[in-house]
Amino acid sequence: MYQIDLRGKTAVVFGVANQRSIASAIASILHDAGARIVLSYQNERLRENVAKMAAQWDDTVLMECDVSDDSNVESAFNTVASSIGKLDIIIHSIAFADRDDLGGSFVDTKREGFRLALDISAYSLIPIARYGRPLMKPDGGSIVAMTYQASHRVFPGYNVMGTAKAALENEVKQLASDLGPDNIRVNAVSAGPVDTLSSRVISGYRDMKRIHSERSPMRRNITLEEIAKTALYLCSDLSSGVTGEIVHVDSGYNIMGI
Repeated sequence: MYQIDLRGKTAVVFGVANQRSIASAIASILHDAGARIVLSYQNERLRENVAKMAAQWDDTVLMECDVSDDSNVESAFNTVASSIGKLDIIIHSIAFADRDDLGGSFVDTKREGFRLALDISAYSLIPIARYGRPLMKPDGGSIVAMTYQASHRVFPGYNVMGTAKAALENEVKQLASDLGPDNIRVNAVSAGPVDTLSSRVISGYRDMKRIHSERSPMRRNITLEEIAKTALYLCSDLSSGVTGEIVHVDSGYNIMGI
């Protein structure tokens, strides 16, 4: 049986805000597979929660990174370069929109709210890939982002975040093309609705989850562990020929016409 062994690998995980997040589940499974973990936190207000998670493991590095500032992203990767020197895996699990733009009618989305959601949730992948790229040479590596089916379909209440996910998925394909010659693979996991603290702010989330479990071929919702296992696959040599893909982990909901 092929065992996934990430010993000797280093993974930077963006988006860990608490221990009940997708990013946290991915960081845990990568660590269990042997990878050294670098956890990013946005600011001092969030540092304590991330530090609690880091305290569970040996050799975990904490770094501050506000992805809305390119110079801050560059500085964060300089920290990785000076403390570790090499990078193999990047997890982008970052999404943000004003709460007012996650409910009501999409037509009422304000310009600044649109800019904010696209900047944090989508554009941030570009500087992360830009400054992470040199640390992945010459061996290459894997970049994995998180998306959702609202990039293609209308989910009432998800609103501007659906537009941001559509942009993110296009970026995944373009970055896969740019970074492929460096043997850096770029993919995204399109996960079904799952309970996190962030999902609570989405208007209509409970309906999304209920309908998903009723209509998906497997007649159930997914788990954080299932998302994390797919990310582990995409970060491992098992997926060495896979790039530019949007991998659905949604108990098959995306294939249904109802």
